[in-house]
Amino acid sequence: MLKKYLDQPLTYDGRQLSSLWAYRNFGLQGDSIVAFRGPCRVELTEMVDLEDVRAGDHIYSEEMLHFIIEHFDLDLEKTVIRQRLLVATIGEALAEVGAKGLVRRGDDLYQGQGKLSVSIATLSPVSTLIHTGLNISSRNTPVQTVGLADLGVDPDRLAGIILDRYSLEVESIRGARCKVRGVP
Repeated sequence: MLKKYLDQPLTYDGRQLSSLWAYRNFGLQGDSIVAFRGPCRVELTEMVDLEDVRAGDHIYSEEMLHFIIEHFDLDLEKTVIRQRLLVATIGEALAEVGAKGLVRRGDDLYQGQGKLSVSIATLSPVSTLIHTGLNISSRNTPVQTVGLADLGVDPDRLAGIILDRYSLEVESIRGARCKVRGVP
C-alpha cells in the first residue's frame, strides 16, 4: 500500500476521485492512500452519491483533511467495508489524541449533531475509490459540523497516523489471508 501526504493545499472538487489519480499526479502506481489539506467544493455535477444529488445537497468546507484511497480490485462491497474500516480507524486515532464524544454512524463521524466527516466509496473501470474528508474548520458549512480545530486536533499529525494505520490494516488483512490452510 503506497502512501503520500501532500505538503501543498489542494481543493477537493470531486474530480480527484478518479482512477489512477495518484499515479497520474504523484507516480503512485498500485493501491494507494493520499492525504492532503484544502477546501472542499463539490458541485452536484461532480457528486457520485446520487442520494445527495437527488436531495440537491452540495458539499462545502473552508478547510478539510482529505484522504483518497484507490484499490485495484472491482469489488464495491469490499470497498464499502474498507471505507467503514477507514472511518473506524480515524475515530480510534482521534480518541487517542484526545478528541472526546465522537460517534461513528455508518461511514461518518459525529460529535453530538455536528458532522465531522464526509465519505464516499465508488467503482471505476479499473479500481475502487474512497474519499473521506474531515472538517478542519466548521465555519460556513451547509450543515451543522464540528472541525478538527474545535476538537484541538493537529490535522498534519492526524494525517500521518491515519496513513500509517490504514496501510498497516490493509497489509495485515493480506497477511491474514495467506497464513491459514483451507478446510474441507
